[in-house]
Amino acid sequence: MAGAEGPAGRQSELEPVVSLVDVLEEDEELENEACAVLGGSDSEKCSYSQGSVKRQALYACSTCTPEGEEPAGICLACSYECHGSHKLFELYTKRNFRCDCGNSKFKNLECKLFPDKAKINSGNKYNDNFFGLYCICKRPYPDPEDEIPDEMIQCVVCEDWFHGRHLGAIPPESGDFQEMVCQACMKRCSFLWAYAAQLAVTKVPAEDDGLALNVDGTGEQEVIKSENGDHQDGVLKEDIPEPGKDADEEVKAEQTNEPCTSSSSESHLQTVCTNQSLNTGSQSDCKLREFKAKHFIKKDTATYWPLNWRSKLCTCKDCMKMYGDLDVLFLTDEYDTVLAYENKGKVDQAADKTDPLMDTLSSMNRVQQVELICEYNDLKTELKDYLKRFADEGTVVKREDIQQFFEEFQSRKRRRVDGMQYYCS
Repeated sequence: MAGAEGPAGRQSELEPVVSLVDVLEEDEELENEACAVLGGSDSEKCSYSQGSVKRQALYACSTCTPEGEEPAGICLACSYECHGSHKLFELYTKRNFRCDCGNSKFKNLECKLFPDKAKINSGNKYNDNFFGLYCICKRPYPDPEDEIPDEMIQCVVCEDWFHGRHLGAIPPESGDFQEMVCQACMKRCSFLWAYAAQLAVTKVPAEDDGLALNVDGTGEQEVIKSENGDHQDGVLKEDIPEPGKDADEEVKAEQTNEPCTSSSSESHLQTVCTNQSLNTGSQSDCKLREFKAKHFIKKDTATYWPLNWRSKLCTCKDCMKMYGDLDVLFLTDEYDTVLAYENKGKVDQAADKTDPLMDTLSSMNRVQQVELICEYNDLKTELKDYLKRFADEGTVVKREDIQQFFEEFQSRKRRRVDGMQYYCS
C-alpha cells in the first residue's frame, strides 16, 4: 500500500540512528577515562616493591577486610589476581600508599604476586573510604537511599570524597576548578585562607559575616580595616601560624621589636623587616606574608582552586617547615596532583595506542565494511550485557572471563553463518 510503513520503518523512527563514528568516539572517551585512572598503575605487577607509591589506583576488599576489621588497601594488579571474585571498593587514586595485599590484615589470604610483605605498612593512611563510606554523612556511593542527584568531589588534602551539597559552599561548574580543599582541611591548614582570598575560583572576600583579618608588615598585630580604609585595633587574634615562629617567639617579638607598619617609610620598612628576618629565615621573601598583608576572612566552607594554584604557594624555609608540621608537603609537589597522574597514564598508553578497527575499515570494500559494522554492533551489545553482570555483582572481570566471552561469541558466530553468506541491511 502506498504510504504504508512497515514495522522496520516505525522501529527506525523510535530508535535514534548512531553512526560507527559516534560509537568509536564514545568508546574512545570511556577508554581515555579508564586510562587516566588505571594507566599510571601496573596491572600485572604488585606495586609493593616500589615502596610508598607517589600516586596509584587503589581498591579495598570488603570480602577480606569487612567493616569492623582493620582497613587495608590493594593495588591494581592484586585487585585482578588475588581478589578477582571478591567485592571491592574502588578508591580512585591515593598518594604515598604501599600495597597491603596478603599482609597481617588479611587473615586467610596470601598475595599471589608478592607474598613476601611486611606485616604492616606503617606509612599508609586510611579513612572510611576503605569500608565504602564517604563524605561527612558516612554513606556509600552510589547510595541506593539517596534520591538527590549530586556529584562527589575529592579533597586534595585528606583525599576523602564529599557530596557537593555537604561542602558548605556550592561547587562551581566542574570545568571551572581543578582541586578542592574540604572544610575540615581548611580549618586544619588555616594558612590557606590567605591564599584563597586571591587564588580560589570562588573568591573569599572580606565581608561582615566572617572573621576579617588584615596583617600589615610583619603580622605582629592584626588590624581590621574599617569601611573608610582607616586602621582599627584588632580585637580578634589570628590563628593562622606565622611561619618560623611559635607562640613564645611571637610574644617576645611584640615586646622587643617595633612592627613594620604602613606609616613607615619604604626604606625603614625594608630595614626593620630585614633585621627581623635574621631570626626567622628570610621572611621578607615569604609569599605567605604578602598574602596575609591583605584583607581576607575565614569561613566554615570548602574552597575550590584553579589549575596550577599550588605553584603560587610559598616555598621559603619557614613555610616548608610549616607544611612539614602539618603533613602537607605534597602541596608543593607538581607531580602529586591527580591531573599529573592522569596525564602520565595517557602518555604511557599513547605510545602503544592504535586503532585497529579504523585501519581495517579503510582497507575494505563497502560490503565488507557493512558486515564488519554489523559484527561490531553485535559484539558491543553482547559484551555490554556480559559485563553488566559483573557490575551488578560488584566483582572484578578477570582475564579468564574475557577469554570465555570471546570463545562463546565466536562459537555463536560460526553457528549463525554456517552454510550461508551473512549480510546486514
